[in-house]
Amino acid sequence: MTPESATTPLKGASISPTSSRSVTETVNGSHKFVIQGYSLAKGMGIGKHIASENFTVGGYQWAIYFYPDGKNPEDNSTYVSVFIALASEGTDVRALFELTLVDQSGKEKHKVHSHFDRSLDSGPYTLKYRGSMWGYKRFFRRAMLETSDFLKDDCLKIDCTVGVVVSTIDCPRSHSIQVPESDIGNHFGALLENFEGSDIVFNVAGEKFHAHKLVLAARSPVLRDKFFDGLEEDNHEIVVADLEPKQAILHFIYRDTLMEDEELVASSSSFVSSQSDTLAAKLLAAADKYGLDRLRVMCESQLCKDISVNSVSKTLALADHYHAGELKSVCLKFAAENLAAVMQSEGFEYLKENTPSLQSEILKTVAGCEEECSSGGGKSRSTWAQLSDGGDTNGRRVRQRT
Repeated sequence: MTPESATTPLKGASISPTSSRSVTETVNGSHKFVIQGYSLAKGMGIGKHIASENFTVGGYQWAIYFYPDGKNPEDNSTYVSVFIALASEGTDVRALFELTLVDQSGKEKHKVHSHFDRSLDSGPYTLKYRGSMWGYKRFFRRAMLETSDFLKDDCLKIDCTVGVVVSTIDCPRSHSIQVPESDIGNHFGALLENFEGSDIVFNVAGEKFHAHKLVLAARSPVLRDKFFDGLEEDNHEIVVADLEPKQAILHFIYRDTLMEDEELVASSSSFVSSQSDTLAAKLLAAADKYGLDRLRVMCESQLCKDISVNSVSKTLALADHYHAGELKSVCLKFAAENLAAVMQSEGFEYLKENTPSLQSEILKTVAGCEEECSSGGGKSRSTWAQLSDGGDTNGRRVRQRT
């Protein structure tokens, strides 16, 4: 017998080559910065700037710095300066930039400085670390700016575009099947609408709502205890005096979404006295009462959007009363950062009369903020004095922050 020969690859057989592709492109984002009260900003000092709110592009935070008296001492306030700054941690961040001073006459004759749509001999600009900036010390001659169509009603508008350079490896992918988003909320919502299988009735001021014990118990630990504590297990109708706003609460319990309602997105122009009457505030109260944690966060997010000098005090009181921790933290920080203006608002009077204990929490927040900004010693003393003095609402004892 001859031994079997070992199996060997066929001659000429080959393995299919693999492939990949490096793609370098920019992730672009824009920010519109409005500078209202230009004439009041003048004289703040060479090298001192007004900063926009931070905005995110390409995973990094950015900000626009506007220097009314210029950044360069040698120019003696002849020019205004504008820069884009890296406002978050980063090393060797490569980016393209565009700054546009908007012509407000409608003639579209904007002043544009741009890296986009043109060849750059040295490539994109590299920002080495947090605080690095790109821009122009001599962005515009100040005397010409003040007689131009760029300045209207004492207001300037600056548009900024940042393009962060990113490189990725593009590899061939196998075929995929798209999975649709969950529609479980629609199915449970249908149960609420057609009463199918309902086994309990809420009687709210004579108005009756059919519902399902298991759904309510699964969503609310408070209702679960109420239904299954052995006292009301056989009860098919429950009289409730304070299920407000009833339809919005049931909508969330069944669909896990908020009702689309104009009242929910009420603007910050509402009077302080009506702040607690908004749908978002009522839902926050219901979320606290029935242990609906996700609804609480949704309401916190909505109320956070409307925080202003006039509304922050009342919103802080709401957050404290209904255990909305994240919203309370945002309110405290906002009040500490804008203390002089907040102390002169009607809302601050409401805070002093109804929840004076929150004043000490604002004080602690002010102290924490100023520990982070240790360079502002004079500013911190003024801020402490404003709060200690009680902040006369007519502004008589509120000292200017320097």
